[in-house]
Amino acid sequence: MAKYKLSTKTYAGIPPELAKKNNAEVILTSIPYDGTSTWGKGADIGFKAFLFASENMELYDIETNSEPYQHGVFLEKELDIKKDSPEEMTKKVYKKTKDLLKTDKLLTFFGGEHSVSIGILRAYKEKYPDLTVLQIDAHADLRQEYHGSKYNHACAVAEAQRDCNLIQVGIRSMDISEKKYMEPSKVYFAHNIMDNDYWMEESIKKMSDHVYVTFDLDAFDSSIMPSTGTPEPGGMEWYQTLQYLRMVFSRKKIVGFDIVELAPNPSNPAPDFLTAKLYYKMLAYYFDKKKKNK
Repeated sequence: MAKYKLSTKTYAGIPPELAKKNNAEVILTSIPYDGTSTWGKGADIGFKAFLFASENMELYDIETNSEPYQHGVFLEKELDIKKDSPEEMTKKVYKKTKDLLKTDKLLTFFGGEHSVSIGILRAYKEKYPDLTVLQIDAHADLRQEYHGSKYNHACAVAEAQRDCNLIQVGIRSMDISEKKYMEPSKVYFAHNIMDNDYWMEESIKKMSDHVYVTFDLDAFDSSIMPSTGTPEPGGMEWYQTLQYLRMVFSRKKIVGFDIVELAPNPSNPAPDFLTAKLYYKMLAYYFDKKKKNK
């Protein structure tokens, strides 16, 4: 197992005063669960690789001409769920998210495998009845149960599909049994979005005001993101993804987001840096909108 030695105890090495809960506008919570992944393992150590890469990342964002870290990021205590059953993990994540939603902060979460999102989304739905869940992912994740559990990573958005307005982007791998649970008009398959950007505008029009983004890193093409449990060819590229995210963040009220499924490879740190940059870009887009709305 790789050792990711951090030189500071704050996100991205930001000054301690910006990492205090009272001062920070962002809360970042690690949910290092990898209990149901069925192929590649290692998502439970993804957060350490992400933090290590973040600490070595430039903190000025050229695109938005901003330094998002200045808004402050508080590292919440890591959830103690590694040995839990999927059901126990989901209950703990739900309870923790409910507590965090009482704060006036932007909540961000880092997996772990995609099953960690189930409890998060359940809590968000209770607070935002009109919630849209934007799932950016290679896999449909709509199985009603898998390997005997409704809380498997293959079921990550099955509950959200029933309870929320689910928009799925980048999908290119699924079981035929999942087709009957899909809403075709709200699914943007990878092969249909690779050579145009019309789908971006169309998908945003189908979103409600409050949007939660759940981002499975295997949405990216495996050439730039091989460090996931199930890398899939034919995925999204970097600038295409950023263009879409910036449009969503600028037009909708983003109420939170998660990034899941980083299974780091010590021999190739590039995907770790991509993940660090993705998280920081999402912060940049979030605060850029807030600045323009003042």
